[in-house]
Amino acid sequence: MTTSKLAFLLAKRAQDAASVLAQLPSVKKIKILRDVARRMRGSVKFMLAANRRDVETAKKHDLPPAMFDRLSLNESRIQAMAKAVDDVAVLPDPIGVCQKRWTRPNGLKLERVTVPLGVILIIFESRPNVSSECASLCLKSGNSVILRGGKEAFHSNRAIAGIYQSVYEKHGVSKAACQAVSTTDRKLVSELLKQDDLINLVIPRGGEGLIRTVASESRIPVIKHYKGICHVFIDKNADLEQAVQIVINAKCQRPSVCNAIETLLVHRAVAGRALPAVCSALEEEGCELRGDAETRRIVGKSVSPASEEDWRTEYLDKILSIRIVKDIDTAIDHIRKYGSAHTDAIVSKDVRAIQKFVQQVDSSSVMVNASTRFSDGNEYGFGAEMGISTDKIHARGPMGLEGLTSYKYIVRGKGHIRK
Repeated sequence: MTTSKLAFLLAKRAQDAASVLAQLPSVKKIKILRDVARRMRGSVKFMLAANRRDVETAKKHDLPPAMFDRLSLNESRIQAMAKAVDDVAVLPDPIGVCQKRWTRPNGLKLERVTVPLGVILIIFESRPNVSSECASLCLKSGNSVILRGGKEAFHSNRAIAGIYQSVYEKHGVSKAACQAVSTTDRKLVSELLKQDDLINLVIPRGGEGLIRTVASESRIPVIKHYKGICHVFIDKNADLEQAVQIVINAKCQRPSVCNAIETLLVHRAVAGRALPAVCSALEEEGCELRGDAETRRIVGKSVSPASEEDWRTEYLDKILSIRIVKDIDTAIDHIRKYGSAHTDAIVSKDVRAIQKFVQQVDSSSVMVNASTRFSDGNEYGFGAEMGISTDKIHARGPMGLEGLTSYKYIVRGKGHIRK
């Protein structure tokens, strides 16, 4: 079978399944998702065995540490995956909701009602849990999904998709509602991106290179974020003990993910007091520090010189750039120039400073006295997320069920004709 024919068949099967999913009653969707969660909890050994095959292959190919961390599964991560499916199951059904209802002067009655998007193509790297997050959200929102994971997580992704498919069959739902691409041939991705008559939305999740390639090749609308260059700004009126804890969590709790910070901005008025404590705590966590000249004068030679490129770099590792700024306006200007509109945070007790930061930092999530690590669909109460969008059209920030719906207008008349 040719690559173009395979892409067409995958998309057509998904479209056929989507027309059925759109009509599934909420009660049935809940039963299916709860069954998936139970099956996952009973399949830990099976899932770990599949993941070990991927991990062993990754070791041979010297996978970068950030991607290796994303790839690896353990029992706690699988349990968290199953819990996320249960969380999605009990969320309010987003389909068939009347958003607005009104009557025109001529007597026509109008409603705006939510509907599924249709077929969603997910193209992602290394993180097997993406398969489950996306499959669960798509089922709940009445969409079918095509999962094209990276070759480094090939066996893990197929194992997870297989669990969904077996449960779907049990409940009389087509396996085509959740298809994992069974080849790592990159030509297939190019062909899938041409199926704009059958696929309604593409969501790439991974490095900047992947996302830019998908965005440039796709004929289908793409939800994307290119980088996660996130910042914490310590204001002159910050609680410094709180600031240390926030910075450590935002950088070191899981540095390989897109909501970890890459740059710390510190108000000059508190730099002499804040930086020694912050840098000492970061170094204890094994974090490499790069700073401007003023930072190095305060902290010392343990901080390497930061280059212009450092402010633009998403490290996805225990590396942090530090800059001292003269005021909040300079901090905001830095974020505007170098940030990626993903997530940025301020630590401050000053209500006016907080308000200025919130209003002027145009990122998809703005944190106040909280770690950027909370920028996540599960943490926002969405159960899971399809990804994080830094676009402003259709969906922005962590993308949950609402982002997987559109709407239609239902117009009721009594023989009305337009004059």
